[in-house]
Amino acid sequence: MEIKEISLAKTENKIICYHCGEECKSTDISINDKYFCCNGCKTVYELLEQNDLCNFYDIEGSKGVSQNNQSKRNFDFLDNDVIKEKLILFKNDKFSSANFHIPQMHCSSCIWILENLNKLNKGIIFSEVDFLKKTCSVRFKESEISLKKVVELLDSLGYTPLFNLEESSKDDVSSYKSLYYKLGVAGFCFGNIMLLSFPEYFSLNDFQTDDLKIVFAYLNFVLSIPVFLYSSAEYYVSAIKGLRKKIINIDFPISLGVLVLFLRSSYDLFMGLGPGFFDSMAGLVFLLLLGKLFQNKTYDTLNFERNYKSYFPLASTKIADGKEFPVPIELLKIKDQILIHNGELIPADAVLMKGKANIDYSFVTGESTPVTQNVGDILYAGGKQIGSSIVVEIVREISQSYLTQLWNHKSFSSKFNSQITNLTNKVSKHFTIFILGIATVSAAFHYYNINIALNIFTAVLIVACPCALALAAPFTLGNTLRIFGKNKFYLKNTDVIEEMAKITSIVFDKTGTLTNSSKFETNYSGEQLTEYEKALVKSTVKSSYHPFSQSILSALKDVPEMEIVDFEELTGYGITAKIDDIVIKVGSAKHVGLLENQPNNKSKVFIAFNNKIKGHFYFKNYYRTGINELAAQLMKKYKLYVLSGDNDSERENLENIFSKSITLQFNQTPFDKLQFIENIQNQKEYVLMIGDGLNDAGGLKQSNVGITVSEDINNFYPSCDGILGADKFNKLNEFIKFSIYSKRIIIISFIISFFYNLVGLSFAVTGALSPLIAAVLMPVSSISVVVFTTVAVNFYAKQKGFI
Repeated sequence: MEIKEISLAKTENKIICYHCGEECKSTDISINDKYFCCNGCKTVYELLEQNDLCNFYDIEGSKGVSQNNQSKRNFDFLDNDVIKEKLILFKNDKFSSANFHIPQMHCSSCIWILENLNKLNKGIIFSEVDFLKKTCSVRFKESEISLKKVVELLDSLGYTPLFNLEESSKDDVSSYKSLYYKLGVAGFCFGNIMLLSFPEYFSLNDFQTDDLKIVFAYLNFVLSIPVFLYSSAEYYVSAIKGLRKKIINIDFPISLGVLVLFLRSSYDLFMGLGPGFFDSMAGLVFLLLLGKLFQNKTYDTLNFERNYKSYFPLASTKIADGKEFPVPIELLKIKDQILIHNGELIPADAVLMKGKANIDYSFVTGESTPVTQNVGDILYAGGKQIGSSIVVEIVREISQSYLTQLWNHKSFSSKFNSQITNLTNKVSKHFTIFILGIATVSAAFHYYNINIALNIFTAVLIVACPCALALAAPFTLGNTLRIFGKNKFYLKNTDVIEEMAKITSIVFDKTGTLTNSSKFETNYSGEQLTEYEKALVKSTVKSSYHPFSQSILSALKDVPEMEIVDFEELTGYGITAKIDDIVIKVGSAKHVGLLENQPNNKSKVFIAFNNKIKGHFYFKNYYRTGINELAAQLMKKYKLYVLSGDNDSERENLENIFSKSITLQFNQTPFDKLQFIENIQNQKEYVLMIGDGLNDAGGLKQSNVGITVSEDINNFYPSCDGILGADKFNKLNEFIKFSIYSKRIIIISFIISFFYNLVGLSFAVTGALSPLIAAVLMPVSSISVVVFTTVAVNFYAKQKGFI
């Protein structure tokens, strides 16, 4: 700390602000030997010092956000309840959560200080930064710190949140504007430098042109300055930040190439040795920026399709004119009333209109204890109803991006470790070091001619940039993710594609997965049910999403409903409800207290009123279309298993579909399924589980990849890694093969990139490749990888009928 304090205090007779690094106009504002440009920077330093957070200044030469010329802002509007409701995403008795857009965020030191807000105020529980989106999510106790005070704290640190949504969206594209400006400057200067270099290009040698050559050479120098200082600035910044972290990133050789070209050209010009290579330098920067723009635009296209087209197939039951019908949630609007069943996710902030709400917010908070809510209370998006059905009215716009954020939360993604990403990072790092060595050795070999040595050194650094390596995986997997989404296969992220390519075993749940949950033949056996008893049964099963419950509900569609007083659904067993002081039990024999001695030749759901068994429903299963062909395809390569919570009445059918050698397990509880998957994983199997999410959530989470099969109206499970539309179930094998193919494309892209670099290096080290040609080839390499991966993925998708 001592060294840094001295260096920040005075530099070449200049007084430097200890906090932000800007020049101080006077020495009036100071603490001991530390000087500050304004009282704002001094206040931030004092705040950090009081909370023992001055190690902030040790992070890669960090500079805080300057507080100079920052006027005191008035945030009294944040005390307004209406505005607070719009900004607070979630609120309960323990904490509130808000998300702030902070455009001032610019480096790792910003991330550090924003994620340590809890040390600055004990009312803040934690804060988390999304650096790419420039957002900071803050969870705080309103009993100790208000929303206004949180914003004032951020403002005092120099990170003033941006509240105007229109301004926010403009800020999001500001980086593109900057890129366009830099590209425009580089293009203008490059074109004019080439125009002024025509006498050199055509080797014109007469008295007039000799004078013009000198004038033009100096004009080229002037035109190259904005390219050197402005257009290529971001490469220098990135390279310096990497070096501060003791990392050589891919921008380092680019920066070195530009620097060498400019300094070498300036030396030649002022020493009278020649006009230099200003055209090569300007061309290099222009082509680099052009390639970057192309890459950004292409990747943004993939992100757009992912964000807006490949969303979850989540639907809700809308109530209108006394009728209930399923509606995709993106079509729901404010003031629409929807029916939320037991275990169903609340898709948007809503007001409870009818029923008893017990909301499980574990998806949002990590705490699984349900919160009881009354009519008129706000229910937040991401909560899950536990109990009987409720009716809610939407009060805030549907935000599937918020649901996506919940689904992708790190607590549900910890099991993935991308080998491709790790390989890319390692290769890029070592490859850059290797290229630096090659460039140095090659240049040293031609020490006798400084011009040739510098040309070789520059050309090697430029032509062998490993940018293409970093692009292969995101473009390949991003395109695959997009195509999967178009075919009703919605994956959590690109890592799932990589994991699917590694599976060795597949575990199927039976009911609702292999069987069509919307197509059962339902029959009843036992004492005749009265109309009143039918109403009791219908009202009980209505809140359950189990396929058998939905089948009974369909069979009793013309029976009126009754209001439930109490409701509980035990996964794997059945439902217990209370209506008119009558306790209704619907479920397995064990759930109603029956020790069944009769042959288990049917799938049954028993009915009991006040512990008196009345009879049972039994069902004829209809297996999904194409299941026989799918089973035959999968058995050729994978070990298959079928687990079922029902009895073994379907054993013969399943053995006909698969084979008698397949492992079939019946009467499996959710815990049994989880244990089964653990056991085969211990045998070094890489497991894909396919289920409906109702009785197999634990198994889906335990498996290496867990996929939920979904019908028209469906739940949304954080434990699954993907959602497969039921009508696309027969394409499961094709999806797996597509994942394997995508991984091969990435490997081929790596090979192409290495081959390209090998050929380019072989010319560059001999001096046969000029820096300008190398500058043309480098972005061409990156673009060729992007084009190859995109064409290859789309070609395969077209062959297999995905597009």
